[in-house]
Formats: sequence, C-alpha cells, structure tokens
Amino acid sequence: MKDFKTTHWRSGYDRILLLSVLVLLGMGVVLVYSASSMVAAERFGTQTYFFNRQVIHVLLAVLILIGFRHIPYDLYRPLAYPVLGVAFVLLVALYVPGVGHTVGGAKRWLRFFGVSFQPSEFARLALIIYLAYSMSKKEEKIKVFNVGFLPHALVFGCFGALIVLEPDFGMVAMIALIGWVMLFVGGVRVIYLLSAFTASLPVAYYILVHAGYRLKRLTCFMNPWRYQSDAGYQIVHSLMAFGSGGIFGAGIGNGYQKLFYLPEPHTDFILSVVGEELGLIGTCGILALYLIVLWRGAVIAVRARDRFGMFLATGLTASIGLQACVNAAVALGLLPTKGLTLPFLSYGGSSMVVNAAAVGILLNVGAAEQGRRTG
Repeated sequence: MKDFKTTHWRSGYDRILLLSVLVLLGMGVVLVYSASSMVAAERFGTQTYFFNRQVIHVLLAVLILIGFRHIPYDLYRPLAYPVLGVAFVLLVALYVPGVGHTVGGAKRWLRFFGVSFQPSEFARLALIIYLAYSMSKKEEKIKVFNVGFLPHALVFGCFGALIVLEPDFGMVAMIALIGWVMLFVGGVRVIYLLSAFTASLPVAYYILVHAGYRLKRLTCFMNPWRYQSDAGYQIVHSLMAFGSGGIFGAGIGNGYQKLFYLPEPHTDFILSVVGEELGLIGTCGILALYLIVLWRGAVIAVRARDRFGMFLATGLTASIGLQACVNAAVALGLLPTKGLTLPFLSYGGSSMVVNAAAVGILLNVGAAEQGRRTG
C-alpha cells in the first residue's frame, strides 16, 4: 500500500488523475475529428477545421493544467474577491452593445483579437474559489443563516440572473448545484438548502414556461419520438446512435448519425458518437474515466491540509462531475436537452481551459498535502 501511495504521487502529481484526464483529452481529439470531418468539409471546405482547432485547445489545456498545478492554491485566498469581480464585469460586458457576441440566438460570447470565450465558464471557477474562501473564513459561524447561507446565496443569485439572461439556463442550474454541494459539505444547515431549493422552483417554472423553446424541450423530453421531426430531433438521433452501436460499436469513423443527422455531433452530443462508434464497451470506458477523476478528486478533498483546500477541491470535483453527468444524461435522454459540453472530450476552448485549470488546482491541493505528510 505504501508503494502505491508514493508511486502515484511521484513528482508531485496524482498520476491516476493526470493520466485519466490526458486519456480523455487524447480521445477527444480523435473523436472530434471523427464526429466533425464531414460537417467541417461542408462548412469550411476542409475536413480538419475543427480537428486543427481542437489540437490547439488540447495543447493549451495541457499547458494551463501544468501551470495551475505549480501555483500554490493558498494564493487564491487573497484573489477570491478580485477574481469574482472580474467574472462579474465580464458577464456584464456581454450586454454592452458591440461587445457581447451572439451565436444561435444566445449572447454568451466575448471576442477579443479573434478569440472567443464564454464568461460563464470563468464565472463558474470564480464562484468556486470565492465560496471556498468565504466558507473557510466563516467556518465557526457557518450554520448561522445571515453568515453561512444568505451572503453566498445572494452572490450566486446575482451571477445566476446575469447568466440566465444570456440565456443559459443549463449553466445556471450547474452553478446552483455546485453551490448547493459546497454549502452542504461546508456544514450549512440542510433546512436552509432545502428551503432555497423549494423557493427556486416557482422561478424555474416561470423561466421554463415563458421561453417557448425551453417548454418545447421539456415536452418532447417526455416523449421524444412524438416530436422527432421537431424539438425531439436531436435526442431521437442520439438514441439511435447508441442503439446502432451495440456492444462493440461500428468502429472509429464509421458512425452514421454524425452524417448530418445528429446536429453538432462534435460538441454537446459527442457521447452519442462514442456510443455508435465504440459501442457499449467504449461508452462504459469513457464513463469509467470520469468516475476515476471523481474518485481522485474526492480523495484529494478528504486529505486536504486545510478547510480552504478541502472546499476548493470539493467544488472543482463537483463541477467536473456534474457537467459530465448532465451531458451524459442528456445524450441518453434522461434529462431535457441542455447546451453543456462533455469535459475534455467535446470540441470547444472555454470549457476545456477552465476544466484543465480545475484539474491543475486539484493536483496542487493534493500535492500540498502529500508534501506535508512526507516532508
């Protein structure tokens, strides 16, 4: 047992966590090319358009992961409020005429010097750092409503309001769940958390019924085959991809649904491509890698040397885990369609960079504790 513990922490890296993430990144490059080559050829005249950009995203993600691994996580304590402020300003900038960039009817992007990114992804990381710092500072009074719950709920509410106006209801639900998990682990009274959840239901209902496309998604979720030519089109073809893949899959590059049947197969529905081309075995292998990431993140959180590190690791692990769970559930028809990517696997830079930073911070939290025990 001692050899195992020292081996996978050699050089200050949790090798199991690092290897799992690197495998996901590598598989993501291959799968993005397989899923997007025909789409890229039609849109841009070259099959490698998304592949080339994904390679750049992955290389940048690896550099960021390594960089954040070597930044002592204690430095985030004094930066918690400044980082939160920057995230808030970036979200507000989306609504400044000529600054926010609209794609698919949603104003979620900022573009500088030809590079686009989603401020909501950065806001998710900023909120985790803020909440970890705030809860560790207020540890002795965490059960007091006006100290441990209300201020945090108000901050999350302000950010949630800005994000839902983009509109991005899926991200709002994500940060709410992350906050709920962190507050629960931090010791906030369950009655406060349950009351907040109950109070949010009418708001969520209002948001759903006053946006036709959200209500349509919810309706077709109950019976997608009835709306397969309309709002249920994506989920029907996603299920068909999983069904046609069988146990062993059709093989990389041999999928059929990605050929202009399944919309945007290289982003939100890349797991459907996995199901068709790698089959049940490949899908289970991918999901097993995410379970390993969650396992190592949970171990790092439990063994953290202080409360701030524990809360930080908990939030980062919950963020990656919840994003993977929601994406997989949508692809399998277990949740209504939401615009969330699959961490490390889907095409896209914003989510990948933020998740890579999260893993780097996790590795630093774990290495700090390992150094304390062996030093």
